[in-house]
Amino acid sequence: MHVIHGHKHVPPEHRGASIAIGNFDGVHRGHRALIREAKAKAREKGTASAAMVFEPHPREFFQPNEVQFRLTTLNRKLAIFEKLGLDLVFVEPFDADLAALPGEAFIERVLVAGLGAAHVVIGYDFYFGHKRGGNPELMVRSGEELGFGVTVMPPIAEDGAVFSSSGVRLHLAQGDVKGVTHMLGEPWRVSGRVIGGAKRGTGMGYPTANIPMPKGTTLGHGIYAVRTHLDDQTYDAAAYLGTRPTFDDGHPVLEVFLFDFNGDIYGREIEVEFIDFIRSDRRFRSAEELVVQMEADIAQAKAVLSAN
Repeated sequence: MHVIHGHKHVPPEHRGASIAIGNFDGVHRGHRALIREAKAKAREKGTASAAMVFEPHPREFFQPNEVQFRLTTLNRKLAIFEKLGLDLVFVEPFDADLAALPGEAFIERVLVAGLGAAHVVIGYDFYFGHKRGGNPELMVRSGEELGFGVTVMPPIAEDGAVFSSSGVRLHLAQGDVKGVTHMLGEPWRVSGRVIGGAKRGTGMGYPTANIPMPKGTTLGHGIYAVRTHLDDQTYDAAAYLGTRPTFDDGHPVLEVFLFDFNGDIYGREIEVEFIDFIRSDRRFRSAEELVVQMEADIAQAKAVLSAN
């Protein structure tokens, strides 16, 4: 899969693709429907299949002082796109120049002159251009006038619930990571560099790898059954996110206890995949009472992971 940054210097061999366009935060099942359609159009037209994403997310550009909860980093999106079999990804810098382009100019300069798009796939709620002046109707009309195909995808829903990034965030806030897996088509992941902690877990016989959660993350506090990816190895694990009410009510940090692992991973990058919710966070009367509960939590996490 080729990754191309910006639309101004696209190599000739990468022009003329069938392109799914969006922010793709989370790459949920609605987003995946757009990608499937782009791949189908690519096969039909004999073109490359592609996605276009905007970096940073437009919300981050327009609201720089507000912390945004991004479900997926750019690197994670690219990994998913590659797994889904796309040929190309166009990463378009979202800056003041792009924000100022009217919808018509975005189509003419970026999609036609820049990318030479053969076909464009967008969602029913895709708005673009200065002050969101562009809409699906404009895209369809422009495609007819400028010679590229357009597919506008309807809402992708199940049991009356539309798959959406905001819906994924709501489920995460409730700790419903199984529901999130259903919405995404795979478990949600976070990654980070392991930092030092108070080593209370080590003292209680359960040393943890601690990573700060991405800014803005709203994940329900409690214990989770997770899988942890370190280099090319995967370890079953139990994770805790919370304020440690038994001890200090401090800043939330994700603490991961890897089963059957004895190495030193401080300073190394790990990726944590959330499989199921075990229990909510709560205060214990003593460290000893907490250890008893931790043993039960780990046993339940192992049972969950062995069944998944």
